[in-house]
Amino acid sequence: MTTAALLQSVLASLPEILVITGACILLILGEFVRKGQEHLLVWASIAVVLSAALATLLLAGEVRPAYTGMFVADRFAVFFKFVFYLATILTFLLSRKYADIEGIGSSEYYVLLLFTLSGMMIMASATDLLSIYVGLELMVLCTYVLTGFLRKERRSNEAALKYVILGAVSTGIFLYGVSLVYGLTGTTQLNAMAQAVTGDPLDPGLLLAVVFIVAGLVFKIGAVPFHMWVPDVYEGAPTTVTAFMSVGPKAAGFAVILRVFLNPLVAASDAWIVVAVIAVVTMALGSFVALVQDNFKRLLAYSSIAHAGFAILGVVAGGEDGIASVMFYLLIYAFMNLGIFGAVIMMRNGNSSGEVIDDYAGFAKPHPVLALLMLLYLFSLAGIPPTAGFFAKFYVLSALVERGFVALAVIAVLLSAVAAYFYIRVVMVIYMREPQRVFEPALTPSVRVTLAFTAAGTIGIGLFPAWFLRLAQSSVFGG
Repeated sequence: MTTAALLQSVLASLPEILVITGACILLILGEFVRKGQEHLLVWASIAVVLSAALATLLLAGEVRPAYTGMFVADRFAVFFKFVFYLATILTFLLSRKYADIEGIGSSEYYVLLLFTLSGMMIMASATDLLSIYVGLELMVLCTYVLTGFLRKERRSNEAALKYVILGAVSTGIFLYGVSLVYGLTGTTQLNAMAQAVTGDPLDPGLLLAVVFIVAGLVFKIGAVPFHMWVPDVYEGAPTTVTAFMSVGPKAAGFAVILRVFLNPLVAASDAWIVVAVIAVVTMALGSFVALVQDNFKRLLAYSSIAHAGFAILGVVAGGEDGIASVMFYLLIYAFMNLGIFGAVIMMRNGNSSGEVIDDYAGFAKPHPVLALLMLLYLFSLAGIPPTAGFFAKFYVLSALVERGFVALAVIAVLLSAVAAYFYIRVVMVIYMREPQRVFEPALTPSVRVTLAFTAAGTIGIGLFPAWFLRLAQSSVFGG
């Protein structure tokens, strides 16, 4: 690699370098932060993310390939990186009080979140299966530790152990698929793979490789049949980590899926029936199992599974509209899901955890404004107009219908109706039940800012969906 090419590569990956460097510096400086000054770690972490966001914005004007074709800074990556920045900053804000309550406000907590962010950023820009693997492992290794960060709680330790074991299996499956692809095509770069598979898309070995790679990636987004870890991990992990994992790593998994399967392996069309089946079964399982949940975090875990299935339908639709609908969906999902988890986090005060649905009984009477915000997030997750969640689902369905998948669209609508029930059930508990006890939510300024920002996003995108959809469309593989 020449000096000019090296400088170009460094420039293209400057946001990732800033995040990793900032995390390393924060790890060292964290040793000098005294007890009671942990809030400095929050603001320092946010400053690192904002510096990376500024660098990303400055580099967004052109496509910048780097590291001999293993990495690219394009509009597609920029879109996903800003979704990651959004999730990370809001998680930091939500952690301000929660970390103190749970006793996890050490520098390692914020450093691990930053390293997870860097892994997701690499995944969004990776154009080689090996660089995808590097980003993937950097992301999941950190989330393993974050899941078990409540070291004194048995369920947190159990969740982390289950996540590690199942995650290691999924990584092995993914790597086996990568090895098959390399053996059949002689390359791991996505563009070179696209040329190699065009001539013989029905090669049985290639289809087997597709199945293994799909299996490895659907684990990361929590789709069936690799969803088993989601409810236990979401329940056992610190709630701020659960909120982060439900948005950031899920979006990173979809970024990889879109790059891999809507570019080089699009010719292997026989594999798409498998993806369609995964989408429908994932929606069905998430929707029906959520109906019987009494733990709010587990309910939101199955909700996350159902939403992953719905987003996969955009992958099935394919084309520019299908890709844009998935990107648009994930942006909206970030706002409404972080918002509802913010509501759960604010309930963690005193002896209340906010994890049981009955904790919200009659919540609307003493706290009508907060109840209204929860109503907004739940209606958006259910896809009820005019919230942003309605348009997220609408554009995925439109992409399906335009590509002739009418039956899939009808099934998706029916399953969305099922999913709406368990969201409305929580609303009924909030508004129709008598309060069981009175307590004050942990409403710090940072939590207030998070709730206000996510509510504004949920309403704003619902009122002006066309502008945000055009933004997603212009970001499809560089626009």
